[in-house]
Amino acid sequence: MLDTINWANVPAFLLILVRVTSFFVTLPLFSYRTVPTRHKVAFSFFLAAIMYFTVPAPELVIDGEYFLLLFKEMAVGIGVGLLAYIILSAIQIAGGFIDFQMGFAIANVIDPQTGAQSPLIGQYLYIITLLFILAVDGHHMMIDGVFYSYEVIAMDQFLPLREEGWIMFVIQSFNQMFVIAFLMAIPIVGCLFLVDIALGIIARTVPQLNVFVVGLPLKIFVALSVLVIAMTFYVMLIRNLFETMLTTMRDLMQVLGG
Repeated sequence: MLDTINWANVPAFLLILVRVTSFFVTLPLFSYRTVPTRHKVAFSFFLAAIMYFTVPAPELVIDGEYFLLLFKEMAVGIGVGLLAYIILSAIQIAGGFIDFQMGFAIANVIDPQTGAQSPLIGQYLYIITLLFILAVDGHHMMIDGVFYSYEVIAMDQFLPLREEGWIMFVIQSFNQMFVIAFLMAIPIVGCLFLVDIALGIIARTVPQLNVFVVGLPLKIFVALSVLVIAMTFYVMLIRNLFETMLTTMRDLMQVLGG
């Protein structure tokens, strides 16, 4: 069986396998702890085997330059997947803003996907976001992004790291992520701000009323009521956030591809 293997094709296959595996290390949905590691490795191997017959693979020789190409493939996969995960984490940042105003900031939950602490409302919105991505076949779109990345960044092409374009693009993506998080949190945070103003007026006009006892359950009730009313608005923002994530992945690969 070993005699039938064309060993000249192994270096190109290893480059494809490294890029696909690196994508699945940080890409949303595929990188979570709830997905077994053996499934990630097996899926990466079979996907790389399928892509090998469709991606133009040049003749490569294992030398010092080849190991630099391996590091380049790893950097492309991890960098693009990590930026996509950062854009999607705007949901949890918005949930942190909301929880701070509701009084839930002291009660965090463990996110089973990442193993990190997450705010309550942020985890709720994040689960809705994951369900939305699965409902619109977003995981297939992300796999398409892995496949079409070879049209922008060739297998034997090095990254233009000396240029400052990719640094400015990453900074702008961070800025856009915080803007999206602010837009998602502002309806509830704005209503809770008005509640705080009303409670301050009541505390000055009716000193006998203990505002600290009434204020916390009132703010929780108002926040949950506004959250139910604004769910349609949040679904629209989640759709825009997912489109922004795909656009950011594509634009970063174009910047890295020169």
